[in-house]
Amino acid sequence: MALLTDLLNLDLSGSTEKIIAEYIWIGGSGMDLRSKARTLPGPVTDPSKLPKWNYDGSSTGQAPGEDSEVILYPQAIFKDPFRRGNNILVMCDCYTPAGEPIPTNKRNAAAKVFSNPAVAAEEPWYGIEQEYTLLQKDINWPLGWPVGGFPGPQGPYYCSIGAEKSFGRDIVDSHYKACLFAGINISGINGEWEFQVGPSVGISAGDQVWVARYILERITEIAGVVVTFDPKPIPGDWNGAGAHTNYRTVGFEVIVAAVEKLKLRHKEHIAAYGEGNERRLTGKHETADIHTFSWGVANRGASIRVGRETEQNGKGYFEDRRPASNMDPYVVTAMIADTTLLWKP
Repeated sequence: MALLTDLLNLDLSGSTEKIIAEYIWIGGSGMDLRSKARTLPGPVTDPSKLPKWNYDGSSTGQAPGEDSEVILYPQAIFKDPFRRGNNILVMCDCYTPAGEPIPTNKRNAAAKVFSNPAVAAEEPWYGIEQEYTLLQKDINWPLGWPVGGFPGPQGPYYCSIGAEKSFGRDIVDSHYKACLFAGINISGINGEWEFQVGPSVGISAGDQVWVARYILERITEIAGVVVTFDPKPIPGDWNGAGAHTNYRTVGFEVIVAAVEKLKLRHKEHIAAYGEGNERRLTGKHETADIHTFSWGVANRGASIRVGRETEQNGKGYFEDRRPASNMDPYVVTAMIADTTLLWKP
């Protein structure tokens, strides 16, 4: 008699050419990921060759019940680390039946920014540091914390090892390998927990971060743990969770000019950089105050940090430390490109 795990791990390649495509999209809250699967006649590597699909938008807060159909447009393909073989994950964005992007579709506007010739010519590179918090299921309390209690002061936990300091490493390492398998350019992990995606060019940065989040949520589902991207899930004297966004430009003078433009649009960027960010950007715990723009070399208490190596080499990247962990990477990457490359003060 086959066990459930045997059936889950069935290799279909010897019995059929058909594959399973898991279509992924962003739901009505702007943070909830949804997905459903369909069978395709054979392997596909080009998203333009995939069929469009639809779903009930009234069940995701994206359409009224009397006109509930929302259309999924496939945009990016990744290998499926759960089903493996030739099976795929498909990142989609969402449109009305008439072909108009629905209000929660932030990818469409971002794609227009990145397809602008002035932006495309610069080939903007991003590296996004996605922090998150693992919670104990049912009680929504951080993994490893005593129920109803708090850990000791910060210090021993950053990039730590040991059963008394590090919790959830099996989830983190599983996610790391699953992202590599999927074809996501995940460049590393930190022990906060955090994973880094990039360098990725243009719109692909947003696609990769969203699919990496999807894979993480699937893994925590299997592990019976909850992942939250809230920027400060538990109030207190400790760091919040961000999504520091690194942006490559050429020439130190160009970096300074770009930072000055970001300063002029600080309020607009903050408004688009994630919900609840005011609980994180307090001027403490390696953050700048949410109301004040600042930048500096090697300064983790600034809004924008320029690396010491970038200053020495006269070229490289800078780090926008303002985005919250629940930011939309389509919005943030496109806004940085728009402000630094297209906007005229």
